[in-house]
Order: sequence, then C-alpha cells, then structure tokens
Amino acid sequence: MLSKTMATALNGQVNVELQSAYQYLAMSAFFESTDLKGFAHWMRIQYQEERAHALKMYDFIHDRDGEVLLLPVAAPVTKWDSATATFAAALANERNNSAKIDELCELAMAEKDHASLAFLQWFVTEQVEEESVARDLLRKLEMVAESNAGLFMMDQELAARPMPPEAAAPTP
Repeated sequence: MLSKTMATALNGQVNVELQSAYQYLAMSAFFESTDLKGFAHWMRIQYQEERAHALKMYDFIHDRDGEVLLLPVAAPVTKWDSATATFAAALANERNNSAKIDELCELAMAEKDHASLAFLQWFVTEQVEEESVARDLLRKLEMVAESNAGLFMMDQELAARPMPPEAAAPTP
C-alpha cells in the first residue's frame, strides 16, 4: 500500500506527465501550422508517449491501493520562434521531468518503499533516453538553423519515426 505522501507525489507526477503530453500536442499543432509535417508527427508521438507514461503511473497508484486524484492541466505554450526554439523547450521539458522523477526516487528511498523505487527505475531509464534524443535533435537543428534544405531533410527524417509499442497501446 502506498503512503499518503507517496500517493500525493505520484499523483503530482501523473499531472507532470499529462502536462508534458499536452505541451507536446501543442508543439505538434505548431509544426502542423508551419507545414513541417514530419516534426508534427514526431511531436505527436511524444504526446502519445507522455500520455502512456501518465497512465502507467495511474495504474501503479491503483495497483498499490492508492487513490488517483487528477489535477488541473495548465494551458501549454503554443508558439515558438523556430523549430530550434521548440526543441530547446522540449529538452527543457524533459530535463524537468527527469528532476521530478529523481525527487520521487528520493522520496521512495526515504520511505523505504521498495516497490515504488523499483517501479520508478523504468522512468529513470526512460528519461535518460528522452533527454538524449531531444538533445541530439536540438543539436542537429542548431547545425542547420539557417538552411531550408537542412530543415526539409530533418522533416523527412522525423516523419519516418515509428510508433513505439507503449505509445500505441489503447487508452482505457
């Protein structure tokens, strides 16, 4: 069974994941409006991944006899100056998510909640990958910042991103 403190913290993380999903959906809409369909596709998959992360946490709270309390999700930012600025915001978002997961791990260790700590290790590993991918794409964008041809090539590359199995899972 989850402690009240851990349940509250995990509910907060559900909100962080949903907020992140909402932000990625706004980024997808931004890229759609600028005719960068590959970038929009990539961000839409990110949206689906973040939504899946929220549901994974939601299910864990229920599995541990906790109460899920859904918190309000704030309106996301909807405009950026460039593709580079958008990916800089995405990287900052992932770094924030990583910090929040680290805080949850610290809490689980302090409470000697081994089940939560084991569960959270998946998110720790996932965040390393999320930050790495966002950072790599940002660096590529910085290299082609003023090149329409480079932006076009990246758009084609991002359009080919496959849907990961966890993101394609049906929603309840």
